[in-house]
Amino acid sequence: VQLQASGGGVVQAGGFLRLGCAASGRTFINMAWFRQASGEEREFVAAVRRSGHTYYKESVKGRFTISRDNAKNTMYLQMNNLESEDTDVYYCAGGDGILSAIRAASMYRYWGQGTQVTVSS
Repeated sequence: VQLQASGGGVVQAGGFLRLGCAASGRTFINMAWFRQASGEEREFVAAVRRSGHTYYKESVKGRFTISRDNAKNTMYLQMNNLESEDTDVYYCAGGDGILSAIRAASMYRYWGQGTQVTVSS
């Protein structure tokens, strides 16, 4: 089982990036994006269930859009109006846990390798 993240980069504040996460080997009920700064805990950003229902961290609502293509077993994160505070390493994750725990990193068994997002002010 593998999750391959892509799409990170350097962008100016107010700009946009699109992250992708291609899964292989199995499918997941829940797929999510987390982010992590050096020395800090991994932080929930957004999640999408197989049904298409989505969940967001409050500070990214209205700026980020998570989606998935079940036929391609791929998830995306469209990030608009980026802020310097969004600078982090972004990780994609897959799991089959209960809905009430969808924001918990511990619920996800499979993780991608991480992709750096840097927003310059």
